[in-house]
Amino acid sequence: LHTLRKRAAMDIRCYSPAWARDIADLYYQSVHAIDSAVYTPEQKQAWAPAPIDYQAWAERLALKQPFVAIIDDRVAGFIELDADGHIDCTYTHPDCQGEGVASALYAHVLQQARETGIRRLYVEASLIARPFFERRGFSVLKQNSVQRQGVNLINFSMERHV
Repeated sequence: LHTLRKRAAMDIRCYSPAWARDIADLYYQSVHAIDSAVYTPEQKQAWAPAPIDYQAWAERLALKQPFVAIIDDRVAGFIELDADGHIDCTYTHPDCQGEGVASALYAHVLQQARETGIRRLYVEASLIARPFFERRGFSVLKQNSVQRQGVNLINFSMERHV
């Protein structure tokens, strides 16, 4: 018999520097948990290299000020919303995928966009993130080929009017 785990409620909070290391680890773990049939190990290493540069992450997060999903006092996911409507990162911890973390984070960003007068949201979505954003009304504008550390990665420029 399989047992359902009951989790504590999810909270969406504004970024705290205390979470910088956890967010950097979550990013690395979520990228490397992607099925190798979708992105090869070489592509995942170029996307999220090891060792993790925690100082660079702390600086990035201090600038980006992401919204963070917290479950059971742990970072479960994060999303970044720039002032111009750009969603730069949306990641969920592998242990929390399929539990509505990204959906809750996106709903929070959509509310923020409406409250601050952002009229258009846009994102460069990975192969696995594309369906998530399509289900939320985003349209694909174009497919991109991005070079990271000499490795080719595919993503999609997508937008949605708020």
